[in-house]
Amino acid sequence: MNETMTWLQAIVLGGVQGLTEFLPISSSGHLRIVSEVWFGDDAGASFTAVTQLGTEFAVLLFFAKDIWRIILAWFAGLRDATKRNLDYRVGWYVILATIPIGLLGFLFKDQIRTAGRNLWLVAIMLILFSFVFIAAERFGTRARPLEKITGRDALIMGAAQCLALIPGVSRSGATASAGLFVGLEREAAFRFSFLIAIPAVLASGLFSLKDVFEPAGEGLAATGPQIAVATLVAFVLGYVSIAWLLKFVSHHSMSWFAGYRIALGLLVIALLATGVISS
Repeated sequence: MNETMTWLQAIVLGGVQGLTEFLPISSSGHLRIVSEVWFGDDAGASFTAVTQLGTEFAVLLFFAKDIWRIILAWFAGLRDATKRNLDYRVGWYVILATIPIGLLGFLFKDQIRTAGRNLWLVAIMLILFSFVFIAAERFGTRARPLEKITGRDALIMGAAQCLALIPGVSRSGATASAGLFVGLEREAAFRFSFLIAIPAVLASGLFSLKDVFEPAGEGLAATGPQIAVATLVAFVLGYVSIAWLLKFVSHHSMSWFAGYRIALGLLVIALLATGVISS
């Protein structure tokens, strides 16, 4: 029998989701850490997936013009080969990049909800992937804008998105790092990262909706109103964090986030090792 979530927990965790979803610091990892440190329990993978709907609605609103233009261009290109422009290709690239995580997410959904939420794993991934960010900044040429993206780039970034199934990695961090490795500009890598996350996160959230009130495995059980409020909080803070992040990465390295991740990972390991929190 799962413990019932309180209103404070729902609001705090919705806020954590909104603030961390788009930053390359792992929203699922932060939700797991915060729920354990503050509340002594796990919010659950289903709660995480459903509140991500709020942040994805923020993406849909923030990039509404771009998304609508891409959709129109994609359908126009299907009917008329002369209209197959950049937006048409980006539409296909988003579909291509979504396939890997769709397959792996379905095959390993049970592991994601149980063993994958171990705090030792979260802490280790926070630290290890920080060095991937640093390497991406060091070796990426950052020479190509979004207009120069290719199908190969999309497939590589889509494969990297699969790593987001592991709490502590970060969806935006993994995909943006892959974008830097293939030579995209930092802002272009993040913009495409947000676009390819939309189908995967929406599908994951809708698929998990039926489980969030009675979590499979460990996890706090939330009521409908609590889920609605948490998702709304995630939406508002998510929209703000998108705007801030795109401005930040246009002038600053991802290494800033790597430093934070390493410090947090070491802190979690210390708390686990001393028995202050359980894994």
